[in-house]
Amino acid sequence: MTFTRRHFIHTAAATAGTVMILPYATRAFAASADTFTAEAGDFVVHPIEHASFVLETPAGVIYSDPVGDPSLYEDLPAPDLVLVTHEHGDHFNADTLTALVKDDVALITNPAVHDKLPDGLKEKAKSMANGESGEWGGVSIDAVPAYNITEERKNFHPEGRDNGYVLGFNGFRVYISGDTENIPEMGSLENIDLAFLCMNLPFTMDVDQAAEAIAAFKPKYVYPYHYRGKDGGTQDPAEFAKLVEGQTEVKMAEWYS
Repeated sequence: MTFTRRHFIHTAAATAGTVMILPYATRAFAASADTFTAEAGDFVVHPIEHASFVLETPAGVIYSDPVGDPSLYEDLPAPDLVLVTHEHGDHFNADTLTALVKDDVALITNPAVHDKLPDGLKEKAKSMANGESGEWGGVSIDAVPAYNITEERKNFHPEGRDNGYVLGFNGFRVYISGDTENIPEMGSLENIDLAFLCMNLPFTMDVDQAAEAIAAFKPKYVYPYHYRGKDGGTQDPAEFAKLVEGQTEVKMAEWYS
């Protein structure tokens, strides 16, 4: 069965192609947007706040973990696909989703969030668990693990519950970490062109762990995001950038006003 860019089906993962990225990312449209040009087309990143961002792609517009007042998104193109990694309030808000997810918008969540959706959204949503793959509008979607491995943090994100996502666009591959530490599954990722990598304490990981992850899976570009923590746990993206210098190109964004 073939799906349009506005529909999703759980299928086998699509095969990846070869990426050709220009050796730069240019600022586009607004001060907060970056454009990445690949063989598949242009990809425009709009950071929103903390863990929320909008990604314009050749296949459609993707919202990742949209939360907050819907007015945050009113000047951006409407979503075709919304991804939710897990149930925490800085990643999942049912009211925000209700405002954004119209009848022709695909919604993919992990099973725990799917169970919490109001009926109107649950009817539209597709649940994907760790290790499951699917396709949306010609884009492969892999739900990958996201969890804590440090003993005192394991209660925040237990293994098997939450998702990260890998999206494949005819050779251009995007990794969305969700909330995780530098787990083995992250280290085994391959051919990632653009990554969004969390780092904050006590909930995810520190900059040293994040840098170790980058050394393992070597994305071409990475956005440090989700880096404000509590009790001194906020991580410094500039320090992270120094640690990974020469391994990847770090893209800084204004995640916090």
